[in-house]
Amino acid sequence: MKRRIEKAVVLGAGTMGSRIAAHFANAGLPCILLDIVPPNLAADAPAAERNKIVRAGLEAAKKSKPAAFFTASLAERVAIGNFEDDLPRCAEADWIIEVVAENLEIKRKLLSRVAQYRKPGAIVTTNTSGLPVRLIAEGLNDEFQQHWAGTHFFNPPRYLKLVELIPGPKTSPEVMDTLADFCDRRLGKGVVVAKDTPNFIANRIGTFSMLNVLRLMGTLGMTVEEVDACTGPAIGQPKSATFRTADIVGLDVLVHVVKNIYESVANDESREMYRVPALVEEMMRRGWLGDKTGQGFYKRVKGDGEKEILALDVHTMEYRPRQKARFASIEGGKAIEDTGQRLRALLGPVLEGQKGDKAQQFLWASISETCLYAARRVPEISDSVVDVDRAMRWGFGWELGPFEVTDAIGVKPFAEQVQKEGRALPAVVEKLLASGRNAFYQSAKGETTVFDIGSGAAKKVEAPSGVLVLKSLKDAGREVERNSGASLIDLGDGVVCCEFHAKMNAIGADLIAMLHKGLKRLGSDFDAMVIANDAVNFSVGANLMLVLVAAQEQEWDEIHMAVKQFQNVNLALKYAPKPVVAAPQGMALGGGCEIGLHTARMQAAAEAYIGLVEAGVGLIPGGGGTKEMLIRANEHAASGEDLDLFHALRPIFETIAMAKVGTSAEESRDLGFLRREDGVSMNRERLVADAKDVALARGGYKPAAASWQEGAQTTQIKVLGEQFLAAAKLAIHLLVRGGYASEYDAHVARKLANMLAGGVLTAPQMVSEQYVLDLEREAFVSLCGEKKTQERIGYMLKNGKPLRN
Repeated sequence: MKRRIEKAVVLGAGTMGSRIAAHFANAGLPCILLDIVPPNLAADAPAAERNKIVRAGLEAAKKSKPAAFFTASLAERVAIGNFEDDLPRCAEADWIIEVVAENLEIKRKLLSRVAQYRKPGAIVTTNTSGLPVRLIAEGLNDEFQQHWAGTHFFNPPRYLKLVELIPGPKTSPEVMDTLADFCDRRLGKGVVVAKDTPNFIANRIGTFSMLNVLRLMGTLGMTVEEVDACTGPAIGQPKSATFRTADIVGLDVLVHVVKNIYESVANDESREMYRVPALVEEMMRRGWLGDKTGQGFYKRVKGDGEKEILALDVHTMEYRPRQKARFASIEGGKAIEDTGQRLRALLGPVLEGQKGDKAQQFLWASISETCLYAARRVPEISDSVVDVDRAMRWGFGWELGPFEVTDAIGVKPFAEQVQKEGRALPAVVEKLLASGRNAFYQSAKGETTVFDIGSGAAKKVEAPSGVLVLKSLKDAGREVERNSGASLIDLGDGVVCCEFHAKMNAIGADLIAMLHKGLKRLGSDFDAMVIANDAVNFSVGANLMLVLVAAQEQEWDEIHMAVKQFQNVNLALKYAPKPVVAAPQGMALGGGCEIGLHTARMQAAAEAYIGLVEAGVGLIPGGGGTKEMLIRANEHAASGEDLDLFHALRPIFETIAMAKVGTSAEESRDLGFLRREDGVSMNRERLVADAKDVALARGGYKPAAASWQEGAQTTQIKVLGEQFLAAAKLAIHLLVRGGYASEYDAHVARKLANMLAGGVLTAPQMVSEQYVLDLEREAFVSLCGEKKTQERIGYMLKNGKPLRN
């Protein structure tokens, strides 16, 4: 029988422990969080005093930014206690996870106490980031050790996908399978199995990479800003690059990891790299640890009423205004969207025997040495190059892991340049080249194979059971329609997927045309449709540049027509004869949100950020989003709850007027963008398959109408007219007087209020969807003609954030 995990105990309420408990709560898992009793406390102190430390940890998690909980109310799923009074509650848990200080004796003593209360069969794991998993549970009985493992989460646990799963010497395969499955499906994690070696996979390679970068900065005489310009998005790594990442993590944490590796890797040929650099030692001496002390490689200061970010001059050890790094190679690479192609372009001159600019010299030295080091670490840290690559992608946010980077550069030219420079090739690279393969990964017809380091043969890269990868399906010939903005893909079992693939998946004519084609094919060839994609964001909404140009050219008829076409396709989705399921992930904003609002069901990724944000650029939703939220207010008022339509409209008006965005799928549900019956996928990689299952499970699906055609009667909506409008105008007036909204915000909000009220009606009445859509469209187009709206759109396009004027 499959083992079930229905309750957890987290031992340790520090930064990691409290955030792991928070994520358990996000996943719907009841959790007990325990920590020590404050020292020197009287024996008869009340529980509130005895739980002071654990309560502080939980409160810190509740206040953390970015948020640890999907919604604030989920903190109620976490009970608190202490090691003296509440350790017997470990008997309630199916999974006990230890997250106390990185001290072997502290961990061992605590686990020996836990063993007294733990029920037989309960899994116990440690979140250690560097101590040997085998030593922590050494001496405990065999049954305990069979249910013992390491589960190394990355901080912050809600957002970083990686969990490294480390078996102990006696861990049962069933326990490993249970943990892997639970972390994948319930917690939304990417799981890799690591060997019990110092700092496992990701931290071993990631720390080496950072130390190598620090070395090269000194060798090449580079500034902090120059290094960060080279080690961020330019090479497919996070915007925080090297030194912003160091400040976020904390130099004290970095030093602890570096020292632990140095003391533990006597046989590592690169051991001397793991000495704390003199620069870092000096920063530690001065207490410049990063964000936690207010300064590290960067420092925030207030000047002229605005915050300014200063950068550390590593030669003078003084802070100065940031200087923009300018490298021709990096600037040229920005035009190349594909990361692999960009890497080849950046490193091409070096591989061709040229010197390249300073950035290219730095990149070749840093990237090549990291790739070589990773290759030398297999099979020591892992038997799988796939797991090494996944660990770096999921734990450090790299777009490509080290073996994928080597493939992107080209294994043969990479190897030739390394040998030309007198550096030795790792055995795994030599073995690969001797096998006749020219890459670690090879793909054909939707199937990817990887070079197996044990056998030297090709091995199929298996996707986890229940995962659908759209790119693999297209490579396998399952794409049935395509244009520049979207595709139709046969998911099998009678389900078609409309995949967006325009830039940022902005909504344009091609995307709308493909939705219509999908609906046509749904009527004749398929049983259900899913709207999904594998991009970072589902859709950021309308193409604002096209809107701005049309408005500046006063092409009002064209804007009217474009908005009406979008409204029509959304109505067609709503009244489709067969189920349509939207599967948003990342940002689903503006028009992206409106598409989802019109589908029969949404299956959202847990990290879906959904909202109608048009007010931020001086517009209101024009594709039917406001109309759908009005319908939901009617549903809420008619649901039998003690709420009338007037009070149901108030939060919806506030949400749209303030351009609120749900910071998780669950918060999006609280804002009304998801209905109660809409589903959430914790693991983003399972979203398409989950949406497909939802579409197929819509047994007895009854379309809202037999079919929809322009002009046809649709849902009747109750509107309140002047009753709502007068109250909304008063609320807007008070917001302006209180300084919470500008006069132009108020102008836009009054347009929105008029639409939600159904216009200037003297009494409540029923109106058609088309009536409301016409109000939406008129308001949208009229706002496009306003100078301040055009200024706001232009500012957003230039700066990526809204302008308040």
